[in-house]
Amino acid sequence: MYASKRYLLIAWIFVLPALLIRFFTTVYPVIETFRVSFYNVNLLRGINEFIGFQNYFSIFQDEKMITSIYFTAIFVVGSMIGHIVFGIGLALILNMKMAGQKVLRTIVLLPWAMPMVVIAIASKWAFNNEYGLVNDFIRWFNPNFSLDWLIHTDTARAAVIAVDLWKDVPFFAILVLAGLQFIPRDMYEAAKIDGAGVLQSFFRITLPLISRNILLLSIFFTMWRITSFDIVYAMTSGGPGEDTALVAYRITTEAFTNLNTGYAASIAIVLFIVMAILSGLSMYGAKKVNY
Repeated sequence: MYASKRYLLIAWIFVLPALLIRFFTTVYPVIETFRVSFYNVNLLRGINEFIGFQNYFSIFQDEKMITSIYFTAIFVVGSMIGHIVFGIGLALILNMKMAGQKVLRTIVLLPWAMPMVVIAIASKWAFNNEYGLVNDFIRWFNPNFSLDWLIHTDTARAAVIAVDLWKDVPFFAILVLAGLQFIPRDMYEAAKIDGAGVLQSFFRITLPLISRNILLLSIFFTMWRITSFDIVYAMTSGGPGEDTALVAYRITTEAFTNLNTGYAASIAIVLFIVMAILSGLSMYGAKKVNY
């Protein structure tokens, strides 16, 4: 009995440093962020005063913040629709038996392996009207085409979503492909004998059997989209105006540019709560999928 307690004590001694590191790098920052969110902390003005829930009320009275919330919703919904549609389509192509299949899968995954900041900076050049790759390609078909993508609200938002899709759809497709590998070929052969076509096999066999896989992937990819920061930071800097500023980018600018840390902390807490709710609802929905 004494020996077992001794071994347990030794185990806790070895584990304690890791727990302390985890506490001070994860738990403590969350607690401190929650505390600061109730204060008016502005390092430029030297202000540090308790104001209760005023920072939280200000979120929904700030026009720039409302614009950021609006674009974040557009970005998340648009990006996830694209991930699901193009990701499934690409996965089906990669699942076909063809020459050089392994090489093709490796090449397709290259965009995901590149840092987002590098891709965003390159995309900023690519969407330039004078020397950008995108406009040069369009001018092959329409020599008079001219468009400054990143200085117009609608096109800048579309460009951000397009770059995000180009970066992460291959990874989404590879993960969907992993689910496709577990579907027995015998099921397709039996469906073909029964007279089922390609579309019928897809909607009656493929899609139901990978639906749980797609739902779980969508949960995690949605969380990543909500907290996206680097693509906007490197590609548009929130412009034109504030029209492509995501919520995570707004937190950064408030905290490190405006040095309004109390307000930034309140936005971060609201974002944390929204993510926790969405994650809980998504996981609950995933349990309801029978496949």
